Amino acid sequence: MLFTVAYEMLGSAADAEDVLQETWLRWVEVDLGQVLDQRAYLVRITTRQSLNRLRALTRRKEAYVGPWLPEPVLTAPDVAEDVELAESLSMALMLVLETLSPTERAVFVLREVFDVGYDEIAAAVDKSPAAVRQIAHRARRHVDARRPRTTVSASQTRAALESFRRALETGDLQGLLDVLAPDVVLVSDGGGVKQAARRPIIGADKVARFIVGGSGRATGTVTNDATLVNGNPALVLRLDGEMDGVLALRVENARITGLYYVRNPEKLTRVESETSLTLR
Repeated sequence: MLFTVAYEMLGSAADAEDVLQETWLRWVEVDLGQVLDQRAYLVRITTRQSLNRLRALTRRKEAYVGPWLPEPVLTAPDVAEDVELAESLSMALMLVLETLSPTERAVFVLREVFDVGYDEIAAAVDKSPAAVRQIAHRARRHVDARRPRTTVSASQTRAALESFRRALETGDLQGLLDVLAPDVVLVSDGGGVKQAARRPIIGADKVARFIVGGSGRATGTVTNDATLVNGNPALVLRLDGEMDGVLALRVENARITGLYYVRNPEKLTRVESETSLTLR
């Protein structure tokens, strides 16, 4: 739970792990006899540490080269089955959370994802309960106006993923057009280290041609493995066996509405280590 709180606030698994380490260092010095609610106390420490780090990350993101995407994290099937948790972890919603202020983001995550009480949140963000209620209402309204609302069945998601994989492997332009929604958006994150589109690509025709063109320029053998990332379907793409990136999908009404391609090597370390263990 504490990792997820930190990750949803920061969008970085590496930074979330650092926050957990800082939380632990403070926790071991606490006199537990003085703590009435250990869970609430730990959430408070984690939230405060995350807020401190989030403000520093905001400055770092302002200088980021190209679009910024959250660091992908592999998730188990049971997470994907928890619709609300999977939605809160999705790349699409994480990008919406980026548009909130640090305090709004903390309040939204604690209240909407974990149903933490207003008094507990108030103690974590150093605001009054009344102020937290106002912040929660404002953040919820902001997020609701921007996040996708369509619920998709697991079978529809699997079908869309398999259709996309087949078209990707064969370079079938029409196959891609058939599975992509007309207003699909592709966001790619190379962090200035790997080649990526500097702006989101919008529209099925442009996205399909970008994908087919990129596959055609590959200088080796491209393979892909289906997995779950951030509670949603994704592909781990490899070039001659070496990880090239993680492509997360957003599916609505049986068609793909969002593609999020993380190529920045700094954001792939965790997925690479976990998938390597699985392959062994």
